[in-house]
Amino acid sequence: MAIDTTTTTSPTTTPPAPAAGPGRAAPDAPRLSTRDRLVLFVLCAAQFMVALDFSVLNVALPDLGTDLGMSRSALQWAVTAFALPSGGFLLLFGRVGDLFGRRRLFLAGLALFGASSLLATLAWDPASFLAGRALQGLGAAAIVPTGMSLLTTTFPEGPARDRALGISGTLLSLGFTVGMVAGGVLTDALGWRSTMALLTVFALIVLPLAPGLLPESRTPDRQRLDVPGAIAVTTGLLSLIYALSTAADHGFGRADVIATLLAGLALLTAFVVVESRSAAPLVSLPMLRRRTVAWGNVGGLVTFSMMSTVVFALTLYLQEILHLSAFETGLVFGVQGVLSAVAGSYAAKVIGRFGARRTLVGSLAGQGALIAALIGLDAHTWSVWLATAAVSLASMCHLGAIISYGLTVTSGVPDAEQGLATGLVTSTQQVGITVGIPLLGVLATTSDDLLAGVHTVLTLDAVIVLAAAVLVGLGLRGRKAAEGPAA
Repeated sequence: MAIDTTTTTSPTTTPPAPAAGPGRAAPDAPRLSTRDRLVLFVLCAAQFMVALDFSVLNVALPDLGTDLGMSRSALQWAVTAFALPSGGFLLLFGRVGDLFGRRRLFLAGLALFGASSLLATLAWDPASFLAGRALQGLGAAAIVPTGMSLLTTTFPEGPARDRALGISGTLLSLGFTVGMVAGGVLTDALGWRSTMALLTVFALIVLPLAPGLLPESRTPDRQRLDVPGAIAVTTGLLSLIYALSTAADHGFGRADVIATLLAGLALLTAFVVVESRSAAPLVSLPMLRRRTVAWGNVGGLVTFSMMSTVVFALTLYLQEILHLSAFETGLVFGVQGVLSAVAGSYAAKVIGRFGARRTLVGSLAGQGALIAALIGLDAHTWSVWLATAAVSLASMCHLGAIISYGLTVTSGVPDAEQGLATGLVTSTQQVGITVGIPLLGVLATTSDDLLAGVHTVLTLDAVIVLAAAVLVGLGLRGRKAAEGPAA
């Protein structure tokens, strides 16, 4: 998704102050008008709502399974059903918003998200619940790219946009933490359905405010939509994840597993062919030949997929082995969120000192080592302290990897291609969240001995992250483009 600064209405903010020159202090961010603040509130509230959805249900999974009659192995689909469409359609919806109106698609995404959250709240069986989650994912796929584009086109480049992006990024990070804690509190007090009802309320607050505040914007370059590419990559991922998830339950000998596995591989191969011939591809294959882009995205894919798997496995461990309540489990992940926020406040300084490449490699190595420490978990209650400390410190490294991989991918990329580079960053994040749990999480949910299954997941998780640290370090060795100080 290319992000441009052309809008059909004039920006509402004060023009940016002149750039700081030699001997001149950097200008302070201009004060935002009341309308600017309301626009920022609407956009940030929508992004916060999506971030909340990624985590608010995690600690409620055991109660959800009991209420709707979902097996332990089926619980992963409560997460995957949302993450898969939100990742698979992200680039397509971003391009649709660019061409036909970002505000229009943003409002449609909000409406769909609110209605599907209500469906998930009222779900009467697993099928209706998973349908609600999938539609939530579609709504999120429309909200995330268009919301970010509306923010960058509404606030002009300079201090005003920097301030708006800083507030948005902070709230996105905070959304995950608040979701874990709020999910525990709501599940204990009102049941798992209240977590989905919370998202419905958020949508009902934001949706009426948005039409009168948000300006319409679109790109003047009427490029063609890469619909074949979007269909190929989305159906390919769906097929692969179905095959891997079903194989974990029933083995690879079933005909449907073999068929969907081959279909997934064929569709992803077709996606590469389509992208190589498309005039307006969703993913720029020449850009992936840049070492910083390719290896940076490998690091991003691993850190997201493996950390989401750890959170899923620990949720089952804390509630089904240590028998913690949903509220207590939420507190464990609340500590994780607080320390992640602390890490975020220092990340720019660390990257400025050591460079994005070294920070990415070091963060992956730290994340892998701390995940390895979780293998020491057992069925005794003292293990909650090990779980809290190790996952919190691993999350600090995880956040360092997130920030440094984004800088690594976008460093040295021409301005004209920054939209494609940032689109890859966002897509890597969504795909990572999508594939981690089906690939490894099912090893815990399908094991006869849950503790042994959790140990297996954590061991493989740590090995993959540590191996990625080595490969990314070798792949980026000698590259100076990603070593500049962080802005």
